[in-house]
Amino acid sequence: MNPPKTDARRHHDPETRGFASDNYAGVHPEVLAALAVANGGHQVAYGEDAYTENLQHLVRSHFGPTAEAFPVFNGTGANVVALQAVTDRWGAVICAESAHINVDECGAPERVGGLKLLTVPTPDGKLTPELIDRQAYGWDDEHRAMPQVVSITQATELGTVYTPDEIRALCDHAHALGMKVHLDGSRLANAAATLDVPMRALTNAAGVDLLSLGGTKNGALFGEAVVVINQDAVSHMKHLRKLSMQLASKMRFVSVQLEALFARDLWLRNARHANEMAQRLAEGVRSVHGVEILHPVQANAVFARLPHDVSERLQKRFRFYFWDETAGDVRWMCSFDTTEDDVDAFLAALKEEMAR
Repeated sequence: MNPPKTDARRHHDPETRGFASDNYAGVHPEVLAALAVANGGHQVAYGEDAYTENLQHLVRSHFGPTAEAFPVFNGTGANVVALQAVTDRWGAVICAESAHINVDECGAPERVGGLKLLTVPTPDGKLTPELIDRQAYGWDDEHRAMPQVVSITQATELGTVYTPDEIRALCDHAHALGMKVHLDGSRLANAAATLDVPMRALTNAAGVDLLSLGGTKNGALFGEAVVVINQDAVSHMKHLRKLSMQLASKMRFVSVQLEALFARDLWLRNARHANEMAQRLAEGVRSVHGVEILHPVQANAVFARLPHDVSERLQKRFRFYFWDETAGDVRWMCSFDTTEDDVDAFLAALKEEMAR
């Protein structure tokens, strides 16, 4: 019997775009081209390849001479591996209540990483030294998980951005208390683009010990990396990555994507464009009576409040998610491939639905 013929077919309209998530976007053509280049011939598996070696040089150019990259499959994997590397079995992580590690990772840091998350409510998604102190106590109390790490998200889950001075103040405070600092940088590029600073200004120059470096939300097909800046802060990263099922056998295909993003300025171009589209969207929304923007638009997200029935009708025309359905809060995300026409079409639809 002859095997069935394969016929790759497109199952979606490539002109369709929404505002649900930057994860909905495709792969940037330059990243696809890099994958094709890396696909030729054989390369050593499990990270001993030429692309992963070159990635180390790139990471050091962005995050300082002590930086080391450990490519992983996804952002949750990066966070779980990173946080395990800077905690003991009895350790805890202080984070914002809205942090991705607390809200959107299905309990993986706690169930897979064996960590305790000590959360703090924040009005804008950002921790401060004073907010850290609400959970930074009890180191000698054997009845309480020991606070060992502060984890911040840049840009935050609410689309806000820490300044370099704010991160420095957090790091200084955490280090003075004997804790390490982890930065969830799935949208670090967007924050750097907004502030017009290099990524090092928000990481190693500010005192961050290690970070989860994002790629998928900024044009990659898949893959992130744990970047260790303070080598004295971590232990057994290689073993933790394998134990956590985040060691790719064909790692060159993760590394070459990050190389394509960070070797030149693709990471910045993509992030800057997504941010600009979010600003265009926010400016248009502000002119629509009855729609309230909830947080400063500082990256590629717009959070808004509008009538529930309007959102439901609008969702039939453009994909997006409720953030707090009870309150009527929604989140609109822009991506590297969002166009001005996409934004203008969405605004026109919003105005139509609000007028009904």
